[in-house]
Amino acid sequence: MHEQALLFPLPTRSNYLEEPSFGRQMPSYKVISLFSGCGGMDLGFIGGFKALSTEYAKLPFDIIWANEINPYACRTYRRNIGCHINQGDIWSQINSAPKNADVVIGGFPCQDISINGKGAGVAGGRSGLYRAMVEMVNRTTPRMFIAENVKGLLMKSHAHDLESVVKDFSDLGYHVSLKLYNAADFGVPQTRERVFIVGVADSSCRFEPPTPTHSKETHITALEAIHDLESEPEDNAINHVWSRANKSPDQGNRKLVANRPGYTIRAECHGNIQWHYSLHRRISMREAARIQSFPDSFIFESKLRETERQIGNAVPPVLAWHVGYSIAKSLVNSDHQQLSVAA
Repeated sequence: MHEQALLFPLPTRSNYLEEPSFGRQMPSYKVISLFSGCGGMDLGFIGGFKALSTEYAKLPFDIIWANEINPYACRTYRRNIGCHINQGDIWSQINSAPKNADVVIGGFPCQDISINGKGAGVAGGRSGLYRAMVEMVNRTTPRMFIAENVKGLLMKSHAHDLESVVKDFSDLGYHVSLKLYNAADFGVPQTRERVFIVGVADSSCRFEPPTPTHSKETHITALEAIHDLESEPEDNAINHVWSRANKSPDQGNRKLVANRPGYTIRAECHGNIQWHYSLHRRISMREAARIQSFPDSFIFESKLRETERQIGNAVPPVLAWHVGYSIAKSLVNSDHQQLSVAA
């Protein structure tokens, strides 16, 4: 198949897109979002935002229904993304979801799979919620689905869990692939590694993973990401507030290194979030949001502890944008091929 270019550009120069030739009307694909949190993955799929001085173009996705159990995260989502978020346990909300969608996305809970968890795997009460995503895919028969999870899913100790996840989606008739991404390779100032599982229903729809935009030598550093906030006073209005927790032998005491990307922002640091590379304080929530690639215009509707949880649980919007771009490219190219065959 001759590869067609999309109508929306990459924020940086690309060597695999040709001049636009798909026509003049932007397509629109309906998306259902599960385990949405504060909306990091959803913002990435929507696009049309600026983060770390880079503009990320709007993508052709319309999120028509979303679900999240945390009420504080829902407040943040409504402020920044939209009012289509449904608060509550997914099993209590699933019957209110639309009957069909083009794409289903979600980062199912990972506490039982994370290296910091208790090792229960997908049999655990939290990570086992991936079955709700399987059920949503079964009900809505999307053309594609995207599930995000921690690197721990690839560990030998979780081989059976990974096999179960892939089998459950494959049994619905989807071709399933997975890939480990380092967020720093895509312009996120954080060495966060996450697995994306992609399912494709139609063999004519070919998914090609996004190509990294940065190398180890060009990763965005912590200094580049947050240096301009060093002299700024605390300001609740923009979430520039930080924990006063004392040092602890347990969690959250890593100190950022100025000339390298930040460490993985975690959700369960119990107030012990990472230390600033030069100031005698922990990083602020706005600085943590920058390291997660949230735009400064994204305001968290919660106090410090809940904001910390929302930021740490989120999919970095910039990484999600690159995955979303590749998903959109796959769908547009498939549609164009079908139109060409029909003609």
